[in-house]
Amino acid sequence: MARGIGIGDRVAITARVRGRITEDRVSVSIPGYDFPHSIIDHTKVNRGQQIDLKGEVTRIDEDTVTIDLGPLVTVDRERVRLVEKYRPPKRRKALADAPD
Repeated sequence: MARGIGIGDRVAITARVRGRITEDRVSVSIPGYDFPHSIIDHTKVNRGQQIDLKGEVTRIDEDTVTIDLGPLVTVDRERVRLVEKYRPPKRRKALADAPD
């Protein structure tokens, strides 16, 4: 599912809402990530609802991908899907000065 993913690409993970911690913070369960994670949520999602978490890829190993979701989250490649490929910025000027 995660074929063609590179560093800098924007990817998404589908997480399940575990419950509301405070009025504006929600605890989520990320598949394949065995640590607690919470996000700020103003949309009033309910327990058990699925939500997409989006972030940029910072590291790729053989079978895992590390994503920046605030803290760095490492999950299996099969758990992520590509949202947007990274496109490096284009140069407006040449690096070297033009010959006179």
